[in-house]
Amino acid sequence: MSATKEEITAFLALEFPQTKCIVEAVDDNSSILSHDIGRDELRPGGTVSGPVLMSIADVALYVAILGKIGIVPLTVTTSLTINFLRKPAAEARIIAKCTLLKVGRTLIVGEVSLYSEGFGDLVAHVVGAYSVPPNHD
Repeated sequence: MSATKEEITAFLALEFPQTKCIVEAVDDNSSILSHDIGRDELRPGGTVSGPVLMSIADVALYVAILGKIGIVPLTVTTSLTINFLRKPAAEARIIAKCTLLKVGRTLIVGEVSLYSEGFGDLVAHVVGAYSVPPNHD
């Protein structure tokens, strides 16, 4: 039971309207999201704040999971580890590319690569796990 990009986008608009993430692509094992960067996302020193990067990665993982298992709202983050690799560009959108690594019945693990749009080097690498409610089928 997978969900389409359109179904996930509609679900997020209804249930998670505060997110500024845009679903660019989703399939049954991955997702690509983008997030515009403005003044509100910057920390002192002119770089994208860590909490913003973590949020983008978390949403990318959630979207990839929904693409795989369908709309299961109570699928929740159980861990999220981020490695900040370099300063993101303050004027470029953040692009998140997520791949699911292990899909179990109640636990799903994935990784997210974060980039500043137009730059080839990773700005952060994230590994996260989500708990899936039992009997969600």
